[in-house]
Amino acid sequence: MTLKRENVLIEALPYIREFYDSYMVIKVGGHAMVNPQVMNDIIQDVVLLRFVGIHPVIVHGGGPEITEKMQRMGKEPEFIGGLRITDDETLEIARMVLVGNISTEIVALIGKHGGKGIGLSGKDGKMILAKKKPSQKVMIEDVEHMVDLGWVGDTEIINPDLINIVTREGYIPVISPIAMDANGKGLNINADTVAGDIAVALRAKKLVLMTDVPGLLKNPSDKTSRISRVTFEDIEHLIDARVISGGMIPKMRSAAASVQRGVDKVHIIDGSVSHSILLELFTDTGIGTMVYEEEDED
Repeated sequence: MTLKRENVLIEALPYIREFYDSYMVIKVGGHAMVNPQVMNDIIQDVVLLRFVGIHPVIVHGGGPEITEKMQRMGKEPEFIGGLRITDDETLEIARMVLVGNISTEIVALIGKHGGKGIGLSGKDGKMILAKKKPSQKVMIEDVEHMVDLGWVGDTEIINPDLINIVTREGYIPVISPIAMDANGKGLNINADTVAGDIAVALRAKKLVLMTDVPGLLKNPSDKTSRISRVTFEDIEHLIDARVISGGMIPKMRSAAASVQRGVDKVHIIDGSVSHSILLELFTDTGIGTMVYEEEDED
């Protein structure tokens, strides 16, 4: 997608005015995490948001990186029914990768582009209090099993005080999805879920979920069949109709829950498109799928 150069700022102006001094939570994962040029473009966009008066907050995942690090350290990842088992050693490796590697790299990129990044985990300032996820039902060879996922959590409380403090001072928070329980024990949480929970706690104008697809597609094999706008009320109907399927089901349900709980709009976009955040947020047509509440339709 291209715009005539002279029209870019004019088209962006009403959006910049609308979003000024508001929070935007951006979840980064997938292709962006392993492609340096894609990540560079994303961080450029995020720094620009900060300089036009918006408060961006980055939440990042790192599943493939965790798996790679485990294998390099001689530990085979364990999956049951497609779900990762997180024992003590796996949790420590996840913390090393998410907090020690990915977060610091993103902070450095923010600095490269003139911004001020600060790496945080859910443990800092008791930002994310969670409880251990209960055993999950999984089907293995058509037999139902109850599986303990280990140190994997569900959010109980988001305390946004630390985010508010650092953003007021001009920093861009980079948050790793490592939480803790009431006893201080670390828990790994799904990054999409954490991003939605933080967006709700901040009463964010926007939640942006970066994916490896152009958004919600009517036909998954046809990238031109993108649905640009969908109300959260329609998402379960689209799941029943099999328009939403596979890995998009939890992502779309998470988006719907975020809108239902107070986030203005959720955008699901292809992170591999150059400057996808700016194209989605500051142009009339956008490039992804926006989830919104029907009564908020302009």
